[in-house]
Parts: sequence; C-alpha cells; structure tokens
Amino acid sequence: MRVALVTVGDEILSGDTVNTNAAWLGERLSERGVSVERVVVVPDRVADIAREVNEALAEYDAVLVTGGLGPTHDDLTMEGVAAAVGVPVEEHPEAVAWVEEHSDYEYADLVPGTTHLPRGARLLPNEAGVAPGAEIEGVYVLPGVPEEMKAMFDHVADEFSGEPRHRRIVDADEPESALLDRIDGLRERFDVTVGSYPGDHVSVTIQGPDEDEVEDAAAWLRERVDAVEQ
Repeated sequence: MRVALVTVGDEILSGDTVNTNAAWLGERLSERGVSVERVVVVPDRVADIAREVNEALAEYDAVLVTGGLGPTHDDLTMEGVAAAVGVPVEEHPEAVAWVEEHSDYEYADLVPGTTHLPRGARLLPNEAGVAPGAEIEGVYVLPGVPEEMKAMFDHVADEFSGEPRHRRIVDADEPESALLDRIDGLRERFDVTVGSYPGDHVSVTIQGPDEDEVEDAAAWLRERVDAVEQ
C-alpha cells in the first residue's frame, strides 16, 4: 500500500509549529508495512488543498490529510477535500448525532460548520475533541491537534497495511563518503534497501521484507566498518 501525507496549515509553513503529525503518521504507517512516498505541507487555501489532494489521490492508494478542521475562518480542509473529489460540503446528520451523544455540546451550541463534511463522506468520530474527521474515496481527513489526530488514526489504523518490513541500524565511526564502497557491496550482495544518515556518526539503515536477509546484511556490514562504541 502506497500513501501520501498532506499537512494543512499556514503555521507549519511559517515555522511557528513543527509538523510532528507527519513524523508520527509516517512511523505508524511504516510499522504496518505501508510505504509513505510523499509528505507535503500546504497553506490554508481551498485551491491548494484541492490540487494537492487531487494529484496525490491519482497516484497513491490513500491520502491522509491533517489540520484545518473546525468552523473557524481558516479551517478549510473539508472544503478543499470536497473540491478535490467533486462534491459539496454539507451538514452531516451522523456527525451531529455523534457530537450530541458523545460530548458536552448540544447542536444549538455548536458553531455553524462544525459538523459539515463532504457529501457522501464517512464520519470519523473525534473521541479526543469535537470537530469530526471524514473519509471519502480513499482520502482520510484527520485533525491537526496531535492528540485528536492520534486517536482518530487509531480508529482507522487497520485499514492500512502492506508487506512487513524489517530494519536494522549499523552505526559507523567513519565519514559517510568513506563508506560508499561497502554500502555498494552491501547492495550487491543482499536484497535490501540502504540509507545512510550522518551526524555525530553515520547511521546506516538496512530494511527489507525478509528478516533473516536484513540481519545477515547488517552482520556483514558490521564486520567491515569501524563500529561506534556503545
């Protein structure tokens, strides 16, 4: 399963807020064997949201959108997603009923627009907040508040699956450029994917669907690098 993550929010683009939602979702999806192949951030504009969602939906199996839910002036994600799939946004009776039954709010107390979803969307209840999420045509719309987003994702997590991938990390006390020959040798000998990430030392990440193959590849590399002392 191949997916894209779309984060909505001017505050992300300006640097006022760190995009922890994408990192958290990427980790959880990868654990389930899902391949996250695109992560983008778009402003609070309907046209930008619609364009990015539309393009991602044409290429990937699912699109997860976070941020911009609710009734305020800059909460435009539902409108953008609705535009991407060609439907209007309207009051969702199931969303109204859920909020009244599971929160301290009565319908009359809600700000207009709180329970508006794209026509034909499936309600994703917000068990940690108020504004509901939605799923329509493989687009999952989740809140931007991390606690709410995590709770809502857990509600649909079983809908995301793929080939399990195993990972091992080999930490090398050498410059990244000095490791190229051994990384090339690793790729030639084993059916794995390899990434190298420099910092205080170089972390070589080895991944693949076969756990034994990944373990053998990591052992092969450890024997040929200056390992970081633990």
